[in-house]
Amino acid sequence: MQKKGLIFVVSGPSGSGKTTLAKKILEDSLLKKKLSRLVSFTTRPRRPGERNRHDYFFVSRAEFLRQRREKKFLEWTEYLGYYYATAKDNIRQKLSKGRSVVLCVDQRGAFRIRTIFPKHTRLIFILPPDLKTLEKRIHLRSLKAKNHEEIARRLRLAREEMKLCRRFDCCIMNKSLTRALNELKRFVRKEIVANQ
Repeated sequence: MQKKGLIFVVSGPSGSGKTTLAKKILEDSLLKKKLSRLVSFTTRPRRPGERNRHDYFFVSRAEFLRQRREKKFLEWTEYLGYYYATAKDNIRQKLSKGRSVVLCVDQRGAFRIRTIFPKHTRLIFILPPDLKTLEKRIHLRSLKAKNHEEIARRLRLAREEMKLCRRFDCCIMNKSLTRALNELKRFVRKEIVANQ
């Protein structure tokens, strides 16, 4: 009988680099055949360069709420006024085929996924080098919006999220993208080999 794949949940505060790392790990030649990226749903507007169905499934609030009512989501959350979710069918299909997946969700979603798939979930937390660096990254990201209230909210949330790092299977500090990516690859490869 074919073994089920694993779910690698990458989490961390806004500006930690979690999405970049989750995308880059899929470019690894050794992991490409074993790992798929799971695309989440969101109601937030597209950022420049983002593509529908590739970066996110960008949906209206009404469509999101309809799918949530129909229990199509494994987990969902509201963050800074926008909804985010992981579809049930996508994850179950891939796991049943023995394929592992990587996805980015907040901590509440990460813990919910681990509750539903306790044997198959590996939680990875991406830490910024320090709060000053994180603040700089959040400011750069929010520069166009010039929304000081949103920046302050993101920083408050980041401080709270970082307190939960100990509940994750692996914590990676993203001081250097190359080093953080290598650490992430090592962890994912080791877990995939142990699961075979």
